Amino acid sequence: MISPNAKEVFIQGITADGRTFRPSDWAERLAGVMSPFRPGGATPGSHLSYSPWCVPTSIGGVKCVIVHADLRAHDVMAWDFVMNFARDNGLQIAEACLVPDTPPPAAK
Repeated sequence: MISPNAKEVFIQGITADGRTFRPSDWAERLAGVMSPFRPGGATPGSHLSYSPWCVPTSIGGVKCVIVHADLRAHDVMAWDFVMNFARDNGLQIAEACLVPDTPPPAAK
């Protein structure tokens, strides 16, 4: 169950029984399908980039899709589609917040 206060949900390419989910490009495919769902709606050429609300990435060598809660606010059916994809395929879901890499402070 995803809490209503979660800002980002990570769908991980690991099944509930610990296997790597296949096909290997599943994250890019899912994010590609969700590309029209973006702030301001779909525009000509928007299918050529990922939506900022559904972004494929790799964390610790595991393919993931980061889904932002703004997708749910924009289109509940799109949110349900992504969450049902994860559930139907037995993928692990985690509530988290992506923290950008920051360079280490300079030595004095």
